[in-house]
This record gives sequence, C-alpha cells and structure tokens, in this order.
Amino acid sequence: MGLRKLNICTGCGPGAMKGPMKGATIAHSKQRVEKGRYLGITEPGIIAAESPNPIVNELLIMPDIEKRLEAFVRVGHGIIVFPGGAGTAEEILYILGILLRNENEAIPFPLIFTGPEESHEYFETLDAFISKTLGERARGFYEIITGDAHAVSQRMKELLDQVTAYRKKTGESFHFNGTYRFLWSCKSLLNLPTTAWRPLNLSKQQPDHQLAAQLRCALSGIVAGNVKEQGIRAIEEFGPFELRGDPDIISALEVLLDAFVDQRRMKINHEEYVPCFKLAARS
Repeated sequence: MGLRKLNICTGCGPGAMKGPMKGATIAHSKQRVEKGRYLGITEPGIIAAESPNPIVNELLIMPDIEKRLEAFVRVGHGIIVFPGGAGTAEEILYILGILLRNENEAIPFPLIFTGPEESHEYFETLDAFISKTLGERARGFYEIITGDAHAVSQRMKELLDQVTAYRKKTGESFHFNGTYRFLWSCKSLLNLPTTAWRPLNLSKQQPDHQLAAQLRCALSGIVAGNVKEQGIRAIEEFGPFELRGDPDIISALEVLLDAFVDQRRMKINHEEYVPCFKLAARS
C-alpha cells in the first residue's frame, strides 16, 4: 500500500499493528514520499500495557475502547482486517453493524479480510457465521483475499478511488467521515454482573444492523471473560455467563466459537480453554 502512496492507521502497537507501518515506511521511501502518515489510535487501558511502536508519527488517545473503534471508522477511508480471534470477530461485527444501517448503505467503505494463505480457514469460518446470521447482504460489504498482498493493495487502491469520487461528489470531508450513523455501544454492559448478559436479543426478528450489534456485544462479553481483568473476576465470582437466543443463531455461534477453540484463537499461551460462557437455545 505504501508503494501506492497510501497512508497507514493502526492500533499503534507491535506485531500486526507495526508491520503495515514498517512496510509502508520503506515503500514511501522508494516512492519519494517524504511526509507519510503513520497514525496510531489507542486508549488508556491499551497504552498502559504496551507503548506505541517507534514508527508512529501521529498518536491519538481516545477515552475508551468504544470511541477508539469509532475513530477507526471516522478517520479511515478503508479497512483491512488481519486474522485474530474473538476480538477480531467482534470488531468485524461492529463495522458490519454500521454498514448494514440503511442510512449508511450508499456510502462506499472498502473492507478486506486478508492474511497469509493459512489464515483462510479463520475467515472462512467467519464468513459462514455471517452468512447464517446476517445473510448475504452482509457478505456483500467485504472481500476475502488471502496469500496475495499485491492483490490486496491493488484492490484497496481501486476501491479508495471510488471513495474519493464519492466524497468529491457529496462534499464529504477527506479527513473525517461525519456521515455515518452509529449503533449503541456495549460499554455499559461490560460493567454489569455476568447475569446481565441474558437480555441480549439474539434473534433474527429484528433489523440486520441491530442483530449485528447484539452479536458484537455477545463476543465482547466473551473477550472480556477471556482476557480482561474485570471480566475474569466477574466469571470467577458469578460463573460463566449465559447467552440465550434463537436455535439457529446459537447453533451458528457454537460452530464459530468451537472453531476458535480448535484453532487456538480464544486465549494466547493456554493449552486448554475453559469457556467463560454457556450457550442456550430458546425453545
């Protein structure tokens, strides 16, 4: 992407957040780009645990994780997703919940899932889950390209040309996407006992964007129970939280989460995963 003179924004940490910046730095140098932007977006809890990587030349610290997620969509012209675990799936559902709103449907926003060829299984699992829960319309908002970095960057450049044309036509700002309408957040739920997660509406009897938001919150709870101190303490005190929903939704969730466990994507450096959740289908 750097060879195509594109700027990079990531979560500003190491690993997959540093890699795109490092590659773009070298590519910008080859293209004589002297003012490449390497924007990092973080929040206090993350920056306390890991400092920004040294390539970041602009740092934005948002007040919490919800505002951080919103910032990525507000300032980005397109998003590329690398393979991860339940947290990555949560972020994908967050984006799809925005794109599925009728008010946002006409706004071009490139979304590509990519990684090495061996990551195809992860995205294939996610794609099947999205198909079973949110349907074919949701699948139309993203592309999956694995094992071919050139194809990803080429496709992103093509799609960004469409974004540029749209913003010129509508007068939308190039530096801030203020048009999108957003969903309610999960922040308040994360501060409640695990029993408070039962009221999540995991049913298809609601608009697709609302179901995406509900599924996102379910996965947010799983991430909290897996790795966040507050969530781990809540699980220890109250036990695994229960997710209830329509049989087809719960079945799709079970397949997705079992695949994450099999692929060792639930927790890092843990031989055996002990679930922080229980799934129950409504009769």
